[in-house]
Amino acid sequence: MKIAKFIALAGFAALAACGGGNTAADNVQAQAENTASGLENEAQNMTDQAENMTGNAAESLENQAAALENQADQTRQEGENKAEAVENAASNATTNAQ
Repeated sequence: MKIAKFIALAGFAALAACGGGNTAADNVQAQAENTASGLENEAQNMTDQAENMTGNAAESLENQAAALENQADQTRQEGENKAEAVENAASNATTNAQ
């Protein structure tokens, strides 16, 4: 089982190395950043719409916008965590190969 895991990680690290300068971790983090930016844009659109409304409708949109901003922050953090895990896996695969 350890050998299969090592081969899989080594193969993954090799594929990442062929990525034209971007590591797999960079790609993971970039994808999370793109998703988070989209969520923030949607939140901004809701905030802009809320400015043109009053009462409960405005408050509802503002709450939804705040939830999207929180989701964007969480997405970024998860992306950083996954990128770090990928980097650690690649580093461990390299260390084990030596």
